Amino acid sequence: MDHYFETKVYYCDTDAYGVVWHGHYLRWLEKGRIDFCQDLGFDLVKLQSQDIVLPVVDINIKYKASAKLNEDVLVKTSIDEITPLYIIFNQEVFDKFSKKIFVQAKLKVVAVNNQGKLYRRIPKELYETLKKVSGVSNEIE
Repeated sequence: MDHYFETKVYYCDTDAYGVVWHGHYLRWLEKGRIDFCQDLGFDLVKLQSQDIVLPVVDINIKYKASAKLNEDVLVKTSIDEITPLYIIFNQEVFDKFSKKIFVQAKLKVVAVNNQGKLYRRIPKELYETLKKVSGVSNEIE
């Protein structure tokens, strides 16, 4: 399943050179992952109240081109790999109309408690749902 988040590049997203500041792409990527989970019925605030937090522990990002002021961009989010221990999201930021890719990223997410202790697997319901919609089959169970 691919999830899409759409936004426009506003002045506050750009740097002194008139292009999107490199760190702002990370905010869009996070919004894409949050919306992806929420569209599947998983509210991250509710998970946190259950002592489950899903931090990014590894990120590989490739900046391919710069988005500019007033461009319409799409953030595509999908699952590249899922195991009971972690999820790897595959994300792209690209121009809505030309499909020009600005950013490609892979992000690894794990489950920890509210104090940051890595001691648990991905919650079973979340794992099962994400595995089903991802279409990814893993040998590791």
